[in-house]
Amino acid sequence: MVAKDKEQSKLTGVQKTAILFITLGPDAAAPIIKKLPEREIQKITYEIANMNTVKNDLKQSILSEFMDMNKAKDYLIEGGLDYARDLLGKALGTQRAKEILDQVTEATEQFRPFAIARKADAHQLLNVITNEHPQTIALILCYLQPDKAGQIVSSLPEEIQGDVAFRIANMSNTSPMVIKEIEKVLNTKLSSVVKSDLTVIGGVETIVAILNQVDRTTEKNITEGLERVDPELAEKVKQSMFIFEDIITLDDVSIQRILREVESKDLALALKGCSDEVSASIFRNQSKRAAASLKEDMEFLGPVRLMDVEKAQMKIVGTIRRLEDAGEIIISRGGEDAIII
Repeated sequence: MVAKDKEQSKLTGVQKTAILFITLGPDAAAPIIKKLPEREIQKITYEIANMNTVKNDLKQSILSEFMDMNKAKDYLIEGGLDYARDLLGKALGTQRAKEILDQVTEATEQFRPFAIARKADAHQLLNVITNEHPQTIALILCYLQPDKAGQIVSSLPEEIQGDVAFRIANMSNTSPMVIKEIEKVLNTKLSSVVKSDLTVIGGVETIVAILNQVDRTTEKNITEGLERVDPELAEKVKQSMFIFEDIITLDDVSIQRILREVESKDLALALKGCSDEVSASIFRNQSKRAAASLKEDMEFLGPVRLMDVEKAQMKIVGTIRRLEDAGEIIISRGGEDAIII
């Protein structure tokens, strides 16, 4: 229990939120993430995409913490800080109540660089940075988890240990451009040595699953934010996503299978906001009678709200992903998946 609390205490608020969303799953996380400020969404989705493994006990601990924080927020709204402190103190103890209230009231921690370095194990990182300048090593260690930084310092050559420690102690403000350049070089070196044999819990697949559940505006904000932070990661996310307009990339058999699962009213509404090419791919895979009926339904709808169109499209995309997961259709995303026999 103590070990778990220590591990949890090392996480930032953004990292805890990322783990919470992973724990809740795409269906439950999507409605929450849509209501967050764009800047916070970008931070959280970046952490999710870069989070490889999460222990079950840590997930449960963070879920419990979230529930406690939610209670604290309700108490604060209901009766203020003293009221919340009193009720939480009785339920959780004075110290724990203080910790929860501090987390509820403090500002969200700023995004931290060197995400890949924080994922790498100490030995891998040590091999990569040992020959770097002591100032560079000191800067990197400042952004690592304290236990990982401690392991690395203790394993450095004795002749530079003191120098690195001195530079860490005297570290002042560093230019963002310098940090970004060092991070870029370090990421390149680590990309070839970081182990990938762990079970994937978060990562690109998780954030894609969440993005496929949110509205198009939120999806656009998130992908554009990721492009600004990490263009390579953003490209991986976009390549893995399936949006309604991607129906034109499916084979006719798959489209026909999808149409058997989709309600006519949802299809009519979804097609109101798409290109002629998408509509044509749908009509082509219907009987003449069904296509004519669908066109009549679309005309009968008249002007519709964009949010309603997007909701219908999201519902159909959900059906498509369910059929893909069941192995009933194949979505080609390029690369090896592009070769279908």
